Order: sequence, then C-alpha cells, then structure tokens
Amino acid sequence: MRLLVDTQIFQWFLADSTRLSKMAKQEIQHADDVFVSAASIWEASIKAALGKLDVDPAKLVEGIQASGFTEMPIRAGHGVMAAALPPHHRDPFDRMLVAQALTEPAHLLTADSLLSQYSELVRVI
Repeated sequence: MRLLVDTQIFQWFLADSTRLSKMAKQEIQHADDVFVSAASIWEASIKAALGKLDVDPAKLVEGIQASGFTEMPIRAGHGVMAAALPPHHRDPFDRMLVAQALTEPAHLLTADSLLSQYSELVRVI
C-alpha cells in the first residue's frame, strides 16, 4: 500500500508522539511506500514564519529521508485535480494533499475527518 501522510501525521511520527495511535504507526511501518508532500513542508514553513507552528522546516525535510519516506513533489496535474475538488474543505494545503492522493493514487493518512468526504482513499486516524 502507498501512503501519503499529512503534515500533522508526519510531525507526530517524527516526534514519536502519543497522538499517533499504535495502529497508525503500524500502518506507516507496513506500507510499501510512504510519501510526504512538498505541500506539507510549504505549509509548515508558512505557519512557522507566522508564529503559528513551532517547527524548523529544514528539520522536516531532513526527517523525510531519515524516516525512509519519499518526498512527493507538486505536479501540474495535482493542481488541476485540486481545482476540480468539491468545496468540502477550504484549506488549500489539505486540498492539495487530497488531489495528490487521488492522482498518484495513495491513501492519505490524516487526523482531519472533514477530508474523508473526498474519497475512500482518505484514511482518518
């Protein structure tokens, strides 16, 4: 199975947070491929610059490789898919993650239950 982890799940994974359930950790560890979107790094960078998130974006980038995950770039087709999504969710970063999951395809692992309206590929933990 291919997994795309959202920004929050990725941060929880890196921090070995108890917020990430044992089942979610196992799902990540047993996935064939785990991806982190460039959109997640972009989102974290913006929120860190605004003082809304205490994170070093460079450490997140280092964490992708250190975790054995793969960076997923944003492609033009992802943008087209994001534009075509119904307006269930307004956050542009989350919409991009859904678009990437649908396009690639991969299961999107998230804690945001609103995203489950988009597809069975969205897995809420």
